[in-house]
Amino acid sequence: MSVRTEAPRAPGTLVWVGGVAAGLSVWTLLYSQLVPFSEWAVSLLPLERHSHLGEAIAFFLYDVPKVLLLLTLVVFAMGVVRTFFSPERTRSLLAGRREGVGNAMAALLGIVTPFCSCSAVPLFIGFVSAGVPLGVTFSFLIAAPMVNEVALGLLFALLGWQVALTYLAFGLGVAIVAGWIIGTFRLESWLEPWVLQIHAGAAGPAEGVLTWAERIRAGLEAVREIVGRVWYWIIAGIAAGALIHGFAPEDLLASIMGKDAWWSVPAAVIIGIPLYSNAAGIIPVVEALLGKGAALGTVLAFMMSVTALSLPEMIILRKVLSVKLIAVFVAIVGAGILAVGFLFNLLFA
Repeated sequence: MSVRTEAPRAPGTLVWVGGVAAGLSVWTLLYSQLVPFSEWAVSLLPLERHSHLGEAIAFFLYDVPKVLLLLTLVVFAMGVVRTFFSPERTRSLLAGRREGVGNAMAALLGIVTPFCSCSAVPLFIGFVSAGVPLGVTFSFLIAAPMVNEVALGLLFALLGWQVALTYLAFGLGVAIVAGWIIGTFRLESWLEPWVLQIHAGAAGPAEGVLTWAERIRAGLEAVREIVGRVWYWIIAGIAAGALIHGFAPEDLLASIMGKDAWWSVPAAVIIGIPLYSNAAGIIPVVEALLGKGAALGTVLAFMMSVTALSLPEMIILRKVLSVKLIAVFVAIVGAGILAVGFLFNLLFA
């Protein structure tokens, strides 16, 4: 007599939801220990903690797991969200006449997300993979590191409400206008092919048909697909940022920005692009440069270029964007930052 065997039953929804809850708990624990971990790891090395090399290594050991954790969480969340809203529906909600509103909303969202440029990249990738218009995603990518409550709070405390409010207005203006201009060019074809394949992928079953277990699996698949493709670019970008963070010559920067010449603003932007810091990290440098006589608009243009156009950010974005699209992004945002620098020097002369 033959024995009948049943196929193993797939895990139920409660198992998947419980797994996600456990995973989020582990994620939160890991994220909360990033600073202690980086300090502990550096303490094991035979070098001075506050030396240039010590600062660079501590920065690297903190930022690599931070950005990878953020990328994993955001891509998973966007993967689940995509099961409710297909790329086509998302694009239809934000495209056309609503795109300007989408740029403004994305820029405002950036204010309440205190990320450095590399930390904002995970959300950018999530937005792009979910089919949000490219110009809208760029508005977020520009605003998140450049205009947030950390930057505004420090500017208010150090330089007064007039400077903070003016910076807010100009920063949002750069993010909204630059994103809108990029959106009008319709440059989605300049994304990397694997991103276009995500856009062109099947929308899947109709909304409301999927179970939560299937939605969670879709999120995990998005993590495998996207994080698996970009993690080494992230590490390379942060390594470059760590070296710059530890060895940037502050005195040389102050001497250039302190000169009363028209080219000081573009020079400050060109110097700022290869550097890397978040708003909280760069504002003390801004205060030091101003104390050495640098012009306000020149220094703020430098700050904007460091936070919104950092070289490590470009390295990470290269896995998602073509070189041509990165060049357009840098040119448009750079032009906006130059305008802000000149206007600040004019208004606060």
